[in-house]
Order: sequence, then C-alpha cells, then structure tokens
Amino acid sequence: MMPPLRLWPALAAAALLLVAKYGSALLVPDQAGGISVLGGLVFAAIVLIWWLAFSRASWTERLAAVALVALAIAATRPFLHPSITNGMMGMMQFVLGTPIVLLGLVVWASTFGARRTLPPTARFASMAVTLLLAASGWLLFRTDGIDGSGAAQLAWRWTPTAEQRLLLARNATPEIVPVPAPVPPPSEPTANPPAPASLTQSHEPPPSLGDWSGFRGPHRDSVVTAPRLQTNWTDTSPTLLWRRQVGPGWSSFAVHANLLYTQEQLGEHEVVSCYEAATGKPLWTHRDTARFWESNGGAGPRATPAVHNGRVYTLGATGILNALDARTGSVIWSRNAASDTGAKLPGWGFAGSPLIHGDMVVAAASGRLAAYSLDTGNPRWSTTSGAGYASPHLATTAGITQILLINSAGLLSVSPDNGVQLWQHAWEGTPMLQPVLLPGGDILVTTGSISGGAGTRRLSVNRPTPDSWSVEERWTSSGLKPYFNDLVVNNGYAYGFDGGILSCIDLKDGQRKWKGGRYGHGQMLLLAAQDTLLVLSEEGEIALVSATPDAFREITRFRVLEGKTWNHPVLIGDVLFVRNGEEMAAFRLPQSGS
Repeated sequence: MMPPLRLWPALAAAALLLVAKYGSALLVPDQAGGISVLGGLVFAAIVLIWWLAFSRASWTERLAAVALVALAIAATRPFLHPSITNGMMGMMQFVLGTPIVLLGLVVWASTFGARRTLPPTARFASMAVTLLLAASGWLLFRTDGIDGSGAAQLAWRWTPTAEQRLLLARNATPEIVPVPAPVPPPSEPTANPPAPASLTQSHEPPPSLGDWSGFRGPHRDSVVTAPRLQTNWTDTSPTLLWRRQVGPGWSSFAVHANLLYTQEQLGEHEVVSCYEAATGKPLWTHRDTARFWESNGGAGPRATPAVHNGRVYTLGATGILNALDARTGSVIWSRNAASDTGAKLPGWGFAGSPLIHGDMVVAAASGRLAAYSLDTGNPRWSTTSGAGYASPHLATTAGITQILLINSAGLLSVSPDNGVQLWQHAWEGTPMLQPVLLPGGDILVTTGSISGGAGTRRLSVNRPTPDSWSVEERWTSSGLKPYFNDLVVNNGYAYGFDGGILSCIDLKDGQRKWKGGRYGHGQMLLLAAQDTLLVLSEEGEIALVSATPDAFREITRFRVLEGKTWNHPVLIGDVLFVRNGEEMAAFRLPQSGS
C-alpha cells in the first residue's frame, strides 16, 4: 500500500500565498502588486520542491504532475483573452497562472490524491482534470491593465470595457460635433478657417479661464502661482462644474481661451478632442486611423497637446505628429515622428509631449528628438539614438539655451538651433520624467527600470570654456525614487512619489526628510503661494498636503474621479481639470479669503 501523502508543507504554502495576496492589499497597498506576484512565485517554488522531494507521491505521479501542469498552461494559452496573453510583457499567464495551477495540484493532493486506494487510471484522470480546470480559470477573465504597484486589474471577459461602453452610448445618442473644414496645403495661403457653429453663434461666450499651454504647464514644472485655496473642505468642498465620459488615454490637458484640448482613443481612431472648458461641451474632434494598445497601460495616446498661436500640436502613441487649427481642428500639417527619426514603437507607446520653442515644435520619439517648422512641418533636425518616454524640456544653463531630454543613456542636452549635442550625463535606465531646473543652474534628474524608480540625482552643469562643458554629480538619493510620477521643488526641497508614498528630500544632500501618505502612483501640482501640494491620487482623490520639510501633513482630501488615474491635473485660477482613462471633470475649488 502506498504511504499517505505529506500534505502539511503544501497547505502551509497555500496559507502563505493567501496572506501575501490579501494581507499586502490591506497593509501595504502601494506594494501589493509586487508582493502578490513575488508571493505567488515563492509559493510555486515551494510547491514544486514539496511535490518532487517531500510529498511521498510515487515518482510516476511526481513527473506526471509536472508534465500535466505544463500541458494545462500550454493548452489554454491559445484561448486566453489577448490582454492576458500580452499582459506583463507576455508573462502574465506564467507569472500569475502557474501558482494557480499548482494550487490546483495541492487541492488534488488533498482530495483525490489523498485516497491512496484509488486506481491509477482514476488518479491520473482526476489529476489531469483538476489541473486543466485550474488553468482554464483564466479563460474567464481579461485585464484592464495593471495599477502602479503592478497588480493586474481583472474583469470578467464578457463584460464591456469602459471604452466599449462609451462607444455604445455615443452610438445610441450621437453627439453633434462639427467636422473640421479642409485646409489647403501650407504653400497656399488662406484666411483663418471658419469656426464651428458652437463657437460663433453665442453672443456672450463664457469668459476665458486662463491658459495652460501644455504638459505640466508653461514651464513643464507643475507649479501654480495663484490663487490661494481654502484648505478646510469640510465646510466648503470643491464644486463640480461638469463631468463627462472620455475615451482611454493618459494625455492631460492644454487650455486656451476657454478651449480645452486632450487626446483619447475611440475604437480604431486616435482622437484629438476640443471641449468648452467652462461646460465640458464637445466642440470638435480630429481623428487619425490609428490605435495603440498594450496590456499593461491599455489603449490610447499618452502625450499631452501643446497650444500655441492659434494651433494645437499633438503627438499620438504611434508617432503621428499633427498641427491643427485650434478653433476648428482642421489639419495644417501632419508628420510621423517615428518615421522621421527611425525610432521603433516602444512598449508603452510614444509618450513625449511636444515642446514649442521659437518657430519650431520639438517632439520626442522614444528618446530621440525631432524638430519641425511650426508653419509648414518641414523637418529642421533630429537625433538618432536613445529610448525612453520623457518629453523634451527647455532650459537655460550657463547662459546657453538648450533642450534637455532624459533618455535610456542619461540626460542629453542639444542646441535648439541644429540639434547638435552640447553635453550628456550617463545614467542608464528607463526614464519617463522631466528634469527639474534648480535656482543657480543645477538640474535634478531621475531614471527607472522595469520594476520602478531608481532614485534622484543632482547635477552641476558648467561651461568652463566656450567649447567645453562639465557635468558633475553632486549626489544621488534613494530617498525619492519616482517611477512615472513627476516631482516638484519648493524652497530647497523636492517632493514626489517614492513608490506609492509621498517623500520629501533636502536638495542640499538628498537626505530624506519625511515619507508618508499613500496615494498610489498619482500626480501632483505645487501651489507655490501657500507651500502646498495638490495631489491627485491613483484612485481618483485630490488631497492637499503641506509642502514643508518638517513632517508629512495631509490637510484635506476629496474624491473627484473613479478608476485608475495616472493623468496630470491642471489648475487654472480656482478651476481644477482632471481626467483618467474613463472620465474627465472640472471642479471649482474654494478660494481663501486672504
């Protein structure tokens, strides 16, 4: 008679798996995804070691179980939803599914396998069925991406996505959006194209809210200088002005003359949309037949439009660079930055927001820069190496105007006149964030890896002679490790996300002053006039946090959105614009009387 199986190691491992998955979500939600994945892999390793070395099963059963686990995973893979097949760089089924199949092995060992008198044919048949059922569970799901901690956002396979619900709603009650008027080629001068009826029929248009020219504001630093906001939201909370559904995408907003510009995905079309900022009313759309999708971040454009001198400049996730009439959406010119630079489509799509400088627009195509004439779109210059997701950044260092870009090789500086490299600082990684210009000329840079942020570094840049540059690392700090969440600087201190927790470091030496507040992988603005951070959490809440180095202090918070929120917020006066991949909204924030 066969000896009984030794089950307690496997049952203990299963208990640890549940603790890692559900306990981490309660105790350290900002790291729950990583801990859950790691816990699953550790569980899988323990179960394999137990089964092969300590289970007391016959060697025939031991080897058969390993073979059946592999066959069950392979047999179900062709029938999985594409979001599962492609999730986690194609590894989601193996990383998340293998522990589930091995959990099925533990279940089998505890039931059919424990019945040692069961005939061999029945034992192997029940083992095969149990493992196949465990692997087939993934056929019921799709993923809507991952959150900032790496946790998969699973949904039933048959339920519509937010984008599909939006398209169904618009098809049922279509909105009347003016079609852009055709524009002759740039070589044929023309008067301004006619504005949509919604812009011309109103005798008293809503007053202009002010300007926000593009990604993170006019200086790309997320700094708002006015007004002073009231911080007691218990008595006077933010007021909703409007809310509407929006297609997926991680674009933020550009705002000018009461017009709000963003990018979104609608089916097979990559869309530049213009809304009335005061009401959220759609005014015009420009559509390109292009769709970017990857399982982790989902569908849609990543970059934010730039508005300048009556035109809107946009970079789509597949590399389409458009110049559109800001009033009508008519195409002035269009290029493909990927083709012009030879850049390959990166895993998360092209994400660099266009930069306007002088008479040209500069695009970043996965770590490569390309400059074009604002008027005609004719190429001016381009760089030919690098990768990454950061946007070009205008800077003046040592009295010289230059364009900075953090790419896979480090921090690159080029002359805006011809794209010639001025200097470079090596720091390899997967960068996504903007450099920060400090008083006195120093620069803060960050980089990351596939697993998250790697740290923050302060550089001193000098020009000893007209023909030479020197770049010196002053310090590198692990106290602030932002991943895809930009940081801000206030009164000698930097504030940003260290993982999913806010952190403050001293700019003198990079030492951490405090760490606190769990907001997931959100974004923030600096309200410079009152030393306050306006944080938009990954879960869709806004919070006011003191931007002072003595301690972490959350002042108040308020929910504004539902769903995963990675998009940068915009604040113009007392009106806050927020969006994510499902909805967008505008709120009037209570102002301080002083």
